[in-house]
Amino acid sequence: MNLFRSEEHARRWSEYDADFERNLQPVAVWAERFSGEMFRRRLDPDYITWYTAWRAAQSR
Repeated sequence: MNLFRSEEHARRWSEYDADFERNLQPVAVWAERFSGEMFRRRLDPDYITWYTAWRAAQSR
């Protein structure tokens, strides 16, 4: 993930690809997206067990 000061700054980046335009979002959007329980628990020792049960509950 690359962080830019603005959308204009991102568009001037030498490796900018217009196909990924929809991914240009404020850092607050990305922070909210990655602050969910699944991401917060990734370092827990029982993560895989927890994740399996969590996904099963989500699909009901």
